[in-house]
Amino acid sequence: MLDMVRSIPPIHELQKTDLFLYIQNKYQIPYEQLTSIVKDEISDIRESILKNNWKGSYPGTAEFSKELFTRVENSTAHRFTYSIKKVINATGTILHTNVGRARLSKEAAEHVKETALSYTNLEYDIEKGTRGTRHTHVEELIKALTGAEAALIVNNNAAAVYFILHTFAKDKEVVISRGELIEIGGSFRVSAIMEESGAKLIEVGTTNRTHLKDYENAISDQTSIILKVHTSNFTIKGFTSSVDTEALYNFKQNHPSLLLYEDLGSGVLIDLNPFGIGDEPVVSRKLKAGADIVSFSGDKLLGGPQAGIIAGKKEYIEKLKKHQLARVLRVDKMTIAALEATLLHYLKGEAFTKIPALHSITMDASIVRQRVDDFRMKLSNEREDFTITIREGTSQIGGGSLPDVSLKTYVLSLKHKNIKAEDLSMQLRTGEPCILTRIHQEEVIFDFRTIAIEEEDLLLEALKGIPGR
Repeated sequence: MLDMVRSIPPIHELQKTDLFLYIQNKYQIPYEQLTSIVKDEISDIRESILKNNWKGSYPGTAEFSKELFTRVENSTAHRFTYSIKKVINATGTILHTNVGRARLSKEAAEHVKETALSYTNLEYDIEKGTRGTRHTHVEELIKALTGAEAALIVNNNAAAVYFILHTFAKDKEVVISRGELIEIGGSFRVSAIMEESGAKLIEVGTTNRTHLKDYENAISDQTSIILKVHTSNFTIKGFTSSVDTEALYNFKQNHPSLLLYEDLGSGVLIDLNPFGIGDEPVVSRKLKAGADIVSFSGDKLLGGPQAGIIAGKKEYIEKLKKHQLARVLRVDKMTIAALEATLLHYLKGEAFTKIPALHSITMDASIVRQRVDDFRMKLSNEREDFTITIREGTSQIGGGSLPDVSLKTYVLSLKHKNIKAEDLSMQLRTGEPCILTRIHQEEVIFDFRTIAIEEEDLLLEALKGIPGR
C-alpha cells in the first residue's frame, strides 16, 4: 500500500506531461488552476489507496497517467464550464419552477443584454442631469396597467409579503382566513413569513368556510392588516365560502386605520377567462374592488423575470420606498430591464403573441398537433428504430398557478426497440442541450406546447444522435 503511494508521480513531473499541456490549452485555463486540480485528484487517489479502495491502475504506469488525467479533465470541464445551462422543456409544464419558470420574450432578452453591456440611467435623471431613482422605470407602466396610484419592485413575491407585513404590522395583528394559510413550493408558508415579519397571526373561519362576521369578531385595537391570500396552488371544492375583496373593503370603512392587503400570487394583468383558462384574479380588478395594496410575482403568469411587484395606494407605497428594507430587497438593472420590456408588451396589446408563457398557455391545441405532425415526419425520415406515436394529452401551467387547469395538447411518444425509456430519457437529459421529457407507460413523451419552434432542430439533432440504431 505504501509502495503504491510512493509510486504516485510528483506534481512537478505531471506538470511537464503532454496530457497536462493538452488540458491547459483545450480549456485555456491558468497554469496554477490546473495544477490545483491535479493536486486535488492526487490527494483523492492517495486517500483511496490508503483506505484500500483504489481500483485503478498501479501508480507510475502509463495506464495510471491516462486515468489520472481523465479525472483531471473531467474536473476541469466541471469547474470551467457554465453551471447554469440551456434546457429544452418538453415536459408540458409551462411555468416549470425547476427550470426557471417563465421564458422572457426576445425583446425583453435584448433589453437585458443591452442594459448589461452598457452603463444606464438606472438612478440618473437624464432630463434634469441629477440623481434619479430606479423605481421610476417600471412604476408608470404598472400604474397604467393596474390603475394603482403607485408601485414598487422587490426581488420576489415572498419578499414583498414579508416587506409589507414587517412595515405595517410589526408587533401588531394581521387577520387572515384559515383557508388562506397556504404553503407553496420550497416550504414557503404564509404563517411562517408572518411570524418572521414580526406580525401576530389571527386566524378566522375554518379551512373551508369563512364569513364576514369572522373578520368582524376578530378585529381589535391591535389589528393592523386584513390579509387575503389567493390560494394559487390548491383549491377547495364543495361546501365552501369566503369573503371577497369588495365585502372586506366595505367592512373596512368602519375601521379607517386598517389596511386591506391582498397577496395575489401569480399576477394576472389580463383576464384569461375568454380563453377558458381558470379564474385567476386580475390585479386591476382587485385594486378597483378596494384593496389598499396588492403584491404578485413577475415570473409566473405575468411572464417576466423573477420579481415581487407591490402596487396600490400612494401613501403606503411611499412608506415602503422610504423603508430601509427597500434597499435590502431592491432589484438590479437587468431585472428592471426585463420587467420593463415585458410590461410594454401588455401596454402595446401584444402580450399573447410576444410573451412566451402567455403564448404557450393560450396556444390552440390544433397548432400543437400540426407541429407534432411535422416533427414526426422529419424524425421518421432519419430513424427507423423508433416507434413514433402522436397522442392526445394535457399540459400544465405550473408555478403554483391554476392547479385546476389542464390544457389540451398533443404529444410525440417515442419507444426505441433497444433502449429503455428511462435510459433514453437520461441520454437526452445529460446531453447538450439538456432535454427534459416525461415517461408514460415505457414511452418517452415530448409535449410541443413547451418546446419553442426554434428548439425543434436541436431536438431533432439530439434524437438523430442517440446510439443504438
